[in-house]
Formats: sequence, C-alpha cells, structure tokens
Amino acid sequence: MNTDVFGTYACYYDLLYGDKDYSGEVEYIVQSLNTASPNAQNVLEFGSGTGRHGRLLAEQGLEVLGIEGSEEMAARAKGSPSESRSPKEGSFDCVHGDIRSAEIDSTFDAVLALFHVVSYQTNNADLLKTFWNAHRHLEAGGVFLFDVWHGPAVLTERPSVRVKRVEDDSTLLTRIAEPELDSNKGTVTVHYTMLAESKTDCKLTRFSEEHHMRYLFPTEIDLLATQTGFIVESSEEFMTGSAPSDKTWGVFYVLRKQS
Repeated sequence: MNTDVFGTYACYYDLLYGDKDYSGEVEYIVQSLNTASPNAQNVLEFGSGTGRHGRLLAEQGLEVLGIEGSEEMAARAKGSPSESRSPKEGSFDCVHGDIRSAEIDSTFDAVLALFHVVSYQTNNADLLKTFWNAHRHLEAGGVFLFDVWHGPAVLTERPSVRVKRVEDDSTLLTRIAEPELDSNKGTVTVHYTMLAESKTDCKLTRFSEEHHMRYLFPTEIDLLATQTGFIVESSEEFMTGSAPSDKTWGVFYVLRKQS
C-alpha cells in the first residue's frame, strides 16, 4: 500500500466524506462485534483515517487504538476531539504505522479494517502480511472484521467515472474519479483529480492522486484466512446484512482466530 496517497488528500478528507453515515456504520459495527464477540472491549483499528470511526466506537465504550499509514491523517486523528460525550465512553488513540508490519506490545479482542482498507493491499504478499498482523495482535478466539470491494460486483457493474462536489464555509471542492480496471491483476486504479476553490480569495488548488484498489472474491478470502490461521465465520453485504450478490460492491467479513 502506498502510504503517501492520502498526503494532500488528508486536508480535504473530512469535507469530502462529510455525508458519510459514520454513526450508522458504527452502530452496524458494534452490533456485528457484539454478535461475534460479546465481551470484546479492546479494539485495534487498521487504517483509522482521521479517526471518525474510532472516536464514535470509543463513545460506545470501546478502547480503540488506531494504526494509520498516512502521517497527516494520523495527526488529524490524534488531534480531533470526540464529536459528542457519552456516559459509557471508552478511549481512542492513533499511531502512525504500516498495518502490514506495525507491532503493538499488546493483544486485542478484535481487529477492525473499515472503508475498504484491506482492498488497498493490492498484491498477495501485502494481503498476507495484513492478515498475519491482525492474527498476531488478537487474543485466541479474537475476531478480524473488515470490508472489501466484492469481485463479482466490480466485474459485473464495472467502475465508472464519478464526479463529487461538496462545500463548507471556506471551500468549494470538486473530485473527479476516473477508474482503470485491470482484470488480470484484480485491481482498479482510481485516478483522482481534486479542485479546491477558496471562498475567501478564490484561489484554486489542483492536485492529482492515484489510489490502487484490489477487489476480492470469497474464495480468495477463504484462502487468505486458511493460510493465516483464521476461519471465515460470516460474510454479508455491508450495512444491510443481505447475502452478497453481483450487485454488492462492499462485503463485510468476520474472521475468527483459531485457538
């Protein structure tokens, strides 16, 4: 995974995903975690971004430590306050590190990798390293929960050019996403062009980034799990709980570490 892809992007990340249903996603994650591991308390989060999932999980009483590959994103995650206060609030912290190799001197009840973090591991070696690192940081019987781009949907519906426009009090932001599918490698390269216009002085900032994504099939997840000491406990459409189909872009997996 190229940890530099979220460098400049980090400045606009929260604005760009301001319409994302973080609260609903966290409610879904907590329900899934309670089902898979009712006594789970300590959570390691791979790819924390700016920390919005992690802070909301802390407000549900969980003790969350994030690992984030982008130094800029990790700094924002550490520096951002909780969005609300809760009487059962746990804690959230974030460190800069590589989810494939970072070593935390502790084990956890659960490892999370949300918002397609696993799909940013575009080759088999990096996928195996990520799964092994989740395994080594879990207690016996702990669970690894993550979502990925679902191969059948990617090949059926095919990625398309998308334009997103958002704004806040200071910035007008336009993002153009132009995907390039490589079916031999099982990857999609998304070419992003970002145009940020300051409402204060009309200054225009333009930059481009490439995000490389791996789409995965259930048989690949099964093989990765087997090779790294997990069993696949469940898979479903992210957020809905429906059975995955060739129209399901995001599939959520629960893997359990074998004792």
